Amino acid sequence: MSLKDNMDFVKEELNSEEKFLESFVKIERFFKKYKQIIISVAAIIVLAIVAFSVTSYLKEQNKIKANIVFQELLKNPNDKKALESLKDLNTRLYEIVLYSQKANEKDITINTEFFKELLAYEKAVKEQNINKLNDVSMEKNFLLKEFAIFNRALILTENGKYQEAKDALKMIPETSQVKDLVALLNHYLITK
Repeated sequence: MSLKDNMDFVKEELNSEEKFLESFVKIERFFKKYKQIIISVAAIIVLAIVAFSVTSYLKEQNKIKANIVFQELLKNPNDKKALESLKDLNTRLYEIVLYSQKANEKDITINTEFFKELLAYEKAVKEQNINKLNDVSMEKNFLLKEFAIFNRALILTENGKYQEAKDALKMIPETSQVKDLVALLNHYLITK
């Protein structure tokens, strides 16, 4: 290597170090200028993470407590203290217990969506009320929608309204769990 090459190499090294120091000074100026904002943002992020973790932990503990109380109520349904505790911990589990305890009573009030619809379905089937079955079957998320439609078709068949029953059965999809029952009722309705 020649002296000129060595000098060029040293110049390049000095330039790169100078650029590094220059960028470091820029970062330092930026930090000094926005120091409070940067620290505030970092503190908010840390607090948000801690708050999220604590909230998640408390929700999990609440679920565990609610499940323990629910298990106690399954063993001893008459425990009023456990029932009140469950009401405070988890209202949905509370509604399940109420539904199971009062399923045979005529006038029970259930606020949980599924149980409210299930109760309406049960009442409609017991009363053989086509309009109520129709209302329940029109609920978007009702789990027993096809059963409600089938029961409506069955009641219509019993009442001699065969064409309406056929139309109701057409509303049940081929992939439904009720397809075997639908096939049987359709077979019967062919002769009518």
